[in-house]
Amino acid sequence: MPRMAVTERRAALIQAALRVIAADGVAAATTRAITAEAGMSLASFHYAFRSRDELIAELIPYVVEHESLAAEQTLAPGRDLRETIKRGLEGFVELVAADPAREQAMFELSLYALRTEELREAAKAQYASYYKAAEGIVAAAAQLTGRTWSRPASEIARIVVTLTDGLTLGWLVHRDRAATQPIIDFAADAIAALADPLDTSEPA
Repeated sequence: MPRMAVTERRAALIQAALRVIAADGVAAATTRAITAEAGMSLASFHYAFRSRDELIAELIPYVVEHESLAAEQTLAPGRDLRETIKRGLEGFVELVAADPAREQAMFELSLYALRTEELREAAKAQYASYYKAAEGIVAAAAQLTGRTWSRPASEIARIVVTLTDGLTLGWLVHRDRAATQPIIDFAADAIAALADPLDTSEPA
């Protein structure tokens, strides 16, 4: 294959690993299977990663970063909090629909880590990454719309992650965007209701 920069090689291998995991599970994601999926040689793998474990460890921050960027791109002035949340959730679902293998792989990673005693901390780290990213987004949404949350942003973030987990798994099962919209609308209403009420009183 054409010579690639190390960053490009790493990204290609991460994406290949996600596809292998989604199709066959974490146990099947050997260096040989990953490089075959990426169309690379085994030697090429070691230019990018020292080991399979290092690559697996990079999957979580890679996916979280891309999902966070997608959500942040939906933030724009001129909308109320409910509409801002709704647009963010719609953007998230579109990201899931664009690359379902990635999301399926992330669920597989979580379950594999929970079944593997020495990897249980990895599952906690995975969700800690999700919560941190969601906390930044909900704080930014409140600031952008001039609202304040009635609960700590960290608690709102956990609620958002729980809801997006459900949206993701539901979409992966039925692949029905129209059926997903009412859930998005409900989630936007529920999350927006956790903000302090607007002060609609007129100045004296």
